[in-house]
Amino acid sequence: MIKKSLGAAVALLTIVTISACAKEDAGAGLELTAALPDSVPSGTVLRLGDPAGQAVLQESGIVKELADAGVTVEWANISGGPQSIQAFRADKLDCSAVADIPSLFAAWTGTSTKIIFQSVTADPLEFPIYQLGVAPGTGVAALADLRGKKIAYSAGQAQGALVLRVLKEAGLTQKDVTLVELTSTGDSYITALGSKAVDVAPISAFQVKLYTAKYPGGSSIGTGIRDDASTVYCLTKSVEDAEKAAALKVYVAARTKAILWQNEHPDEYAKVYYQDVQGLNEADAREVVRISGTKAIPATWDNAVERLQATADLLAAEQGHDKLDVTTLVDRRFEKVQAEAAGSAVVTGDAA
Repeated sequence: MIKKSLGAAVALLTIVTISACAKEDAGAGLELTAALPDSVPSGTVLRLGDPAGQAVLQESGIVKELADAGVTVEWANISGGPQSIQAFRADKLDCSAVADIPSLFAAWTGTSTKIIFQSVTADPLEFPIYQLGVAPGTGVAALADLRGKKIAYSAGQAQGALVLRVLKEAGLTQKDVTLVELTSTGDSYITALGSKAVDVAPISAFQVKLYTAKYPGGSSIGTGIRDDASTVYCLTKSVEDAEKAAALKVYVAARTKAILWQNEHPDEYAKVYYQDVQGLNEADAREVVRISGTKAIPATWDNAVERLQATADLLAAEQGHDKLDVTTLVDRRFEKVQAEAAGSAVVTGDAA
């Protein structure tokens, strides 16, 4: 009995000690309505899942702005909604670069996050992020041909939302097709298309190149739908940490400049990210950058928030989620940080 009590006491002491250390390690609290701090305390660490941003920041030398401001970055090879949400839940990550859908699913599954960065494609319909990959011999040449087909579908990713929007555009419902649950990681969609496990799958521009080269007879068609949302979202508690919030202010400004740098240095961007990170050859890497179009920083996030709300409403109706006010997911204090960093390069109008 004494041994058990002693063991319980030691365990309790350990928990209290760990909790105390955690409180000591955490930065001062910051209300979400408070101004972002200008000064970064020495030793502030950001844990970021942003492979493309990392590559461009390092190649351009802009990463020095983070170090000069006192920000230490621990880069994580993490991208996409499922990976980032899992890392958030394990408290292994502060922020991740994703499309807009992960922020919705984080909210629907009990993980509180805030979007702190937005970028768009200057000509979003001319340069879409995704196309519909078509399995060899399937005979899909237009959206109307999707009726009765097996379509790769991942509910918690941008590709899943795109599929629902494509069906709506084609005048079809989920009952008119077979949605095959398949998380888009690595080349999973390409493999599914090549093996004809699915007839159609939304794949990115560089994946189209890989797919058609690997599987003769494979093809792709356009969606005609805007799909250019690109964000960075963070754990709410990271944004509520005054030290990390100050560091994130520096990071958002640097990331904005990195977007502008990659527009001005397409060949260098192709090499440091699509060749060195994604593994494409030089010709394919440059082609992917060309067909991806120029990225832009919006002067205001109004249009992006409006599109996110429309997507949230669609997913709530089609997937049975609760209605969601997306303004609660966006930290618009960083909107001004982006605009100021972009200067005269900010865009307005339809592209935004």
